[in-house]
Amino acid sequence: MRDDRLADIIAAHHHREGALLPILNDVQAAFGCVDEDAMRSIAAALNLSRAEVHGVVSFYHDYKAKADPRPVLKLCRAEACQARGVEALVAGAEKAAGERVHIETVYCLGLCSVGPAAMANGNVHARLDGNRLTALIEAL
Repeated sequence: MRDDRLADIIAAHHHREGALLPILNDVQAAFGCVDEDAMRSIAAALNLSRAEVHGVVSFYHDYKAKADPRPVLKLCRAEACQARGVEALVAGAEKAAGERVHIETVYCLGLCSVGPAAMANGNVHARLDGNRLTALIEAL
């Protein structure tokens, strides 16, 4: 089943120019990770070395080597969000998340003027305060 889904993802993008990133994005979304087996299959399909594919996977933080079943909250901790008070929210967010939600630090969600900002389930949330951030985490 997994091999069939991986083959379908590769086939959907195989003939595109610059197919590697769209394939990696779809593999990460489908399986929660881009593991060694997937990297080998992608490399073979695109006539790339496994090292080339691994280099791209290891460069981007969104690609994970192992799936984590927990929901992810990406919390921006870049300078603009720091200036707008994100650091004061971190302890409360970590407490609300516990072991149930993975909080991942990112360094820009493109909402610098309306921070602190976070992303959950592909949706961005701005102007966060302690209560809004806790509610967001609890809704995951």
